[in-house]
Amino acid sequence: MRTDISNWMPLSVSEINKVFSGIPLRWMIAGGWALDLHLCKQTREHSDIDIIITRDEQLIAYQYLKRDWVLYKAENGKLELWEDEEYLNSTNDIWVSKSNETPWAFQIMIIDTDENFWIYKRDTSVRRPIDEIFLRTDEGIPYLRPEIQLLYKAGGSQVREKDHYDFQTMLPSLLPQEKAWLKSSLNRQFSEGHTWLKFL
Repeated sequence: MRTDISNWMPLSVSEINKVFSGIPLRWMIAGGWALDLHLCKQTREHSDIDIIITRDEQLIAYQYLKRDWVLYKAENGKLELWEDEEYLNSTNDIWVSKSNETPWAFQIMIIDTDENFWIYKRDTSVRRPIDEIFLRTDEGIPYLRPEIQLLYKAGGSQVREKDHYDFQTMLPSLLPQEKAWLKSSLNRQFSEGHTWLKFL
C-alpha cells in the first residue's frame, strides 16, 4: 500500500500517446488536459494526467502496462497493488508509477458501459453512444468531449476552484448543443439546481 498521494511527476500528453497508442483498446485523455486539448492550448498548470478506458477492456490495459509500470487500485482512500488477472468490478481509479518508489506518472479512470453506451456513474440515466464521447486532436490523440468532462467536474460532492476555472475558461467555446446537453444532464443529477446552470 502507498500513501504518497501528492508525489506526482505526470507524463506529458505526447508521452501518454506513446504509451497507449500501442495498446489495442479504446482510450482517451480526460480531466483538465482534455479541455486544453480541445482549446488547442494549455490554460493552467496540471498536477496529474488522466486516461479513460472501459471496464470491459481493463485486463487488456493491465497486461500491456504491467511490463513497464506498477499499477495501484484506489479504493476507500487506499492505494493497493492491482494483482495479475484481478478483474475490478467496482474500482474506478488506477494510479500508475514506474516502481513502488517513483512518483505517480498517470491515473486511469475506468468507465462503465452498457452494450455500446457510456454510462455516467453518478446518474445512470445519463448516457451517450461510446463512439460519441470523445474527439481527436489534429495529431489523432483522443480526448473526452468537453461537455462530458465538465459534467464530471460539476457532478462531485463539491466543485473545486480549478473545476470552476475550467468551466469558465471552456464556456465561450462550447457549442449550443454541447451547452444544452450539459444543462440537461446537470438538471437530471441536481433536481435542486446547480450553480453552473445560470451560465448555460
